[in-house]
Amino acid sequence: MTEHLPARLGLSQQFDCSYLADRQEQLLVILDPSCYTPNKFEQLLALGFRRSGDQIYRPHCPACSACKSVRVLAQAFLPTKSQKRKLNKAKNTFRVKYSDQQRPEYFPLYSKYITERHQDGSMFPPDQSQFNSFIFCHWLPITFIELWDQEKLVAVAVTDCMHKAVSAIYSFFDPDYEHYSVGTIMILEQLKFAKQYDKEFVYLGYQIDECAKMRYKTQFLPAQNRVAEQWLAI
Repeated sequence: MTEHLPARLGLSQQFDCSYLADRQEQLLVILDPSCYTPNKFEQLLALGFRRSGDQIYRPHCPACSACKSVRVLAQAFLPTKSQKRKLNKAKNTFRVKYSDQQRPEYFPLYSKYITERHQDGSMFPPDQSQFNSFIFCHWLPITFIELWDQEKLVAVAVTDCMHKAVSAIYSFFDPDYEHYSVGTIMILEQLKFAKQYDKEFVYLGYQIDECAKMRYKTQFLPAQNRVAEQWLAI
């Protein structure tokens, strides 16, 4: 299955796009149970797929191809001068922890993040069951990269771990710390994690050039976009 899609696929109904107004979104969904393993998922990531909860999908919109998978070459990545400044500023304030188990503090932090930053999004209002079904996965190891200010949890980056790749699923943080560029810091910490554990790629999801809040993913180089079924350098 390294080059071909699985035989069993589903196609969702069309619904309003979460990122581009006046457009419809449709998803290609993996139905084959044998694909729901870390090894098969790593192959599917290379074909442009992602996961949400236990489900593997990728955009399959009839009239739009704005979503482009993006992955960073982890071992070759070097932070820019701006990113180094942010890391140095954070180093004097925060400590980083890795966990393979969720903590009770996660949902209150997520709830504050969604309520203060994303009231116009599909995840508002925040809900515990929706959070659990979106973040967690029964068939894949997850690492939670945490940022702490002494005893206060400031941010969490939910990170899927495979043999040679990691996938950045979602990050949420305390908006009171936004001036530390916490979103950028969490991606940099995922890249640091990948380099430390000899991973080849960090998959950052979909880059959407027409959506301002999705353009940040091109700031982490060297990286590649999947365009016309092949990976090309950004």
